[in-house]
Amino acid sequence: MKSMISVTILTKNSAEQLKKTLTSVSAFPEVVIYDTGSTDETLEIAQAFPNVSVHQGPFIGFGPTHNLASSLAKHQWILSLDSDEVLSDNLAQEILSLSLEPSCVYEIRRHNYFNKKRIRGCSGWDPDFVVRLYNREKACFSDAQVHEKILFPHLKKVTLKHPMQHTPYLRIEDFLTKMQTYSTLFAHDRKNKRASVSSALFHSWWAFLKSYIFKRGFLSGREGIVISLYNAHTTFYKYLKLASNQKNQIS
Repeated sequence: MKSMISVTILTKNSAEQLKKTLTSVSAFPEVVIYDTGSTDETLEIAQAFPNVSVHQGPFIGFGPTHNLASSLAKHQWILSLDSDEVLSDNLAQEILSLSLEPSCVYEIRRHNYFNKKRIRGCSGWDPDFVVRLYNREKACFSDAQVHEKILFPHLKKVTLKHPMQHTPYLRIEDFLTKMQTYSTLFAHDRKNKRASVSSALFHSWWAFLKSYIFKRGFLSGREGIVISLYNAHTTFYKYLKLASNQKNQIS
């Protein structure tokens, strides 16, 4: 007997890519949208799909907000997606045909794209496997504000055969917006971690070298260097904001 699966998606001003995402999960019995303040056409797009229910509320950090969204679902099995992730027909069929085991969680390989080009290499871009299908009675998201992940103590991880497509950035402006958001959340999340301007510089240079050289970002040409520089700048501002917060606390 196949288990019923609820898809959960967090949204905020996700109109540009949400239709593709929702179309790719149109065969699932329930899709829960948890929106944290969209001012574009996100809600109108979501409401056009008959299997979608829309909920609105505050953003309380990525991990806690994902757990809140899963609590609103009808079914115990949760497929957690980002609003810029698209399931292939093969992957959707594979997931829907699974005989799900509560002792397992299921991970999916993401093919990440920028400028309509699949990125091969770069830290966090390739290879990229993410656990996204789980039983909420056995697993949940961490409480991390950013870079959250599903916690599954003592459960077996099963890798699905087919990948999904992920387009996290449509334009350069998206890099800058996420840099601001993620660096602020990182500084809040890691407030007990020591930081300084010198450590910000060190971590920044290491992030670039790791992404561009060791993770072979150079194989992706112009896009590879843009992404590696973004990783470096985001890392710099993460630690700079953390150092600034610590200085303000002392003052």
